[in-house]
Amino acid sequence: MTCSLLPVPAIIEAIKPMVVDNHLFVFRPEQPIELSPGQFVEISIPGVGGFPVSACDLVDEELLSCCIRRVGRVTEALYQLEVGDTIGLRGPFGNGFPLEMFDGREALLIAGGLGMAPLRALLQALLNDLHPDKIILLYGSREPGALLFREELIALARRGRIELRFSVDFAETLPGPAAGVFCRIGLVNELLADLDFNPSKTVAAVCGPPALYRCVLEELAAIGLAPATIFATLERRMRCGIGECCHCVVGGRYLCKDGPVFSLEELRGMVGAI
Repeated sequence: MTCSLLPVPAIIEAIKPMVVDNHLFVFRPEQPIELSPGQFVEISIPGVGGFPVSACDLVDEELLSCCIRRVGRVTEALYQLEVGDTIGLRGPFGNGFPLEMFDGREALLIAGGLGMAPLRALLQALLNDLHPDKIILLYGSREPGALLFREELIALARRGRIELRFSVDFAETLPGPAAGVFCRIGLVNELLADLDFNPSKTVAAVCGPPALYRCVLEELAAIGLAPATIFATLERRMRCGIGECCHCVVGGRYLCKDGPVFSLEELRGMVGAI
């Protein structure tokens, strides 16, 4: 698939409810798509409009999986469709995570809320195709029931594939040690305390709401990660995907074309980006 303005038809193969107002949609494009973790596609609903979204998994058997929140007019129209219906896809767009930088180093992934969706594609790449020395995932959400892919992540932790820590804003009960997962009430950046990793050998990827970036990115630099090895994806600002609407211009950069993944080293020169 190319970045043509003409959408390619894609069949909805599956729809799986995840958490409240969040469904996992699986699409089969008429033409295969190659999408790297951090890149995105534009989904269009004929007669309604379109929106950008990243993949939440590696492209497998020509299927594309996206975790989509019902949040506006176009996503509401998507939620009214059923398996077998057709939507349009354009892409891939943007620049994803620099996967080669994670090879042979420690990987630290930090997700907040729905930010787990795009980071899941990166996690799959780390598990399947790369050879990091260690994979640590810190994931914060409102409450335990709002954690995306919770059981899948816990299963990976129990098998020793990843080191996993959850944080939630509130919970009636927290899982005990027997559950095999660390969970606490508080902010996700508080999970960095007592974490066993080597900052000088670590590459970090962060995805979540703006508040997460403001409290985490510089904190990672303060504990020893090089700014060039701390990455964030700013996909929330994107709209058209091709740099025409200028909705995502920050500091003279088009987030949809130059990003959406940027290093902290770059973000420090982009006033207003976070």
